[in-house]
Amino acid sequence: MTTEDLYTQARLLITRLERISVDSIWARRSSGLRGALVKWIERADQDSPTLSEAEAQELQSLLNLGFEFLEKAALERFPRRAP
Repeated sequence: MTTEDLYTQARLLITRLERISVDSIWARRSSGLRGALVKWIERADQDSPTLSEAEAQELQSLLNLGFEFLEKAALERFPRRAP
């Protein structure tokens, strides 16, 4: 995945995490993650958007965690039903 792809995913994830219902426990848990992602985006906007391998892995880990939070928030709101 390219650096630009990571930043695009981060921007998308930030907007989706903001839409988690405030009644959800995942909204509170995701607020710190959103803040960390915003710092990555701000840094990319100010500096060169290139990342070292370690930075790319760190950003990818944050993205993975964010997608997990989204999934858990969705399951909380729309629980799976047994067949």
